[in-house]
Amino acid sequence: MPELKDDIKIVSKNKKAYHDYFVNEVYEAGIELFGTEVKSIRAGAVNMKDSYCTFDKGELYATGIHISPYEKGNIFNKNPLRDRKLLLHKREIMKLFGLVGKEGYTLIPLSMYFKGSNVKVEVGLCKGKKLYDKREALAKKEAIRDIERATKQKNQY
Repeated sequence: MPELKDDIKIVSKNKKAYHDYFVNEVYEAGIELFGTEVKSIRAGAVNMKDSYCTFDKGELYATGIHISPYEKGNIFNKNPLRDRKLLLHKREIMKLFGLVGKEGYTLIPLSMYFKGSNVKVEVGLCKGKKLYDKREALAKKEAIRDIERATKQKNQY
């Protein structure tokens, strides 16, 4: 019996999302794509910088994910910025719809990766950061970097 392994290959991360939002929960969703889009994703031609999720008629869509057209795709290439349907269970979609509507959360695609041969999107339930929160996060990051730098120099001597 062969071993089941989840070969996860991260294609793209939305680093700006972690800077602009507090991520409370993370969900794994499938994404509806065409063949040329999958080939472009394999080549790493994805930009998730200004992407977000919207609800339409009980379905969840990712808006603003830029998947560059495949070089050899000619007429089969689709619009690089089109809305793409995210595949989640109905109860998860309804739960997220309730949270986004009531409590001021937003859904942000955090990363895109291959799990086996399937493309998956990691969607975060996020709340926006204020300017002072962003400054605080940057200060913490800098402090950690300074501490690491100091310990590295101390260990060299």
